Amino acid sequence: MIYLNDHIEEINVSEALHKVSAQRAAYAFRYLQKHDQQLSLAAYLLLQKALRLEYGIQEPPVFVYGNHGKPELKDYPEIHFNLSHCQQAALCVTNSQPVGCDVESVPVELDMDICHHCFNEEEIASIVASDNPMQAFTTLWTKKEAFLKLTGEGLNDDLPMLLCTPNTEKISFQTYTASDNSYVYSVCKWIS
Repeated sequence: MIYLNDHIEEINVSEALHKVSAQRAAYAFRYLQKHDQQLSLAAYLLLQKALRLEYGIQEPPVFVYGNHGKPELKDYPEIHFNLSHCQQAALCVTNSQPVGCDVESVPVELDMDICHHCFNEEEIASIVASDNPMQAFTTLWTKKEAFLKLTGEGLNDDLPMLLCTPNTEKISFQTYTASDNSYVYSVCKWIS
């Protein structure tokens, strides 16, 4: 399931801190800016909502981390989830199998240096030819980031060819754009 909150300014940090685990409260306070704390708490609160609605789990979840830092639920390793946030939104996905997600703000201008670092020539051509290059850029980026979060690999030097590997043929992607076009998010999971 996909859970999204794009009303981040409505998160009351003091109230939210009483609802989350001590682990997440400490994590949220690593951020110095209130908005960043709100985003961190919003993503976690979405996970709590998902666990409550889908599994009847009431207690705040505690994370453990895999080899590449991918979080897992300490007491419920069979439940898979992923979290992401950007300036406008927080995102949580849950599934019975590994899942990855990414949400990103659509940039106001295209940075070709970043494009050449992250995308192959075919991807760059499709971005540049798009009616909305910034949205096309963000769509491709969120797919790559969601895939890396699914596998738990994290960013690597193979970004340009990442979506051209045999592994991605076994992946299903869903991509959504905010109604105001300010952010894009992608979710991916293994095809069963």
